[in-house]
Amino acid sequence: MTRGPAVIVRVGAGRYYKRWQGERRGNVVSIRMVLLPLFVQVGLTFALLIWMVGLRRQTLVSGETKIRDIALGQPNWPPRATQIGNCYRNQFELPVLFYALIALALPLRHADLFIVLMSWVFVVTRFVHAGVFVSSNDLGRRSTAWLAGVLVLLVMWIYFALKMLLLI
Repeated sequence: MTRGPAVIVRVGAGRYYKRWQGERRGNVVSIRMVLLPLFVQVGLTFALLIWMVGLRRQTLVSGETKIRDIALGQPNWPPRATQIGNCYRNQFELPVLFYALIALALPLRHADLFIVLMSWVFVVTRFVHAGVFVSSNDLGRRSTAWLAGVLVLLVMWIYFALKMLLLI
């Protein structure tokens, strides 16, 4: 299948996208729509980082934790600092697959409305997971939120793979 020349299509105030002549329009979404849930997830990660650093600094300044006890990465932080640190570290596990999916879907032009909506669902599951993690840390509720995020991300990856492999 050969494509004609590329056409720039205006889809709203200051929003454009490139499509090939004769190509089906499909679900048109802006780059901002695709990136916004990703930026919100990054915001959660930075918020947890700042919180973790603040708690750790506070325990060092108060003398509750000694530098020699943590200088080589030993897990000698107080429980609350450990809890927030673990929640922060968790943002580099499952969300990495989300970042990879968006990084692939955008330039390959397979980020459609379904991907955007599922991205928001995924990010909500991450906020619920983090909220439970830093509050009650109820393993049952936390695991349910985590599993929901895994399933949403799995559906997103299957959808993306099918679109890529079947060229739909």
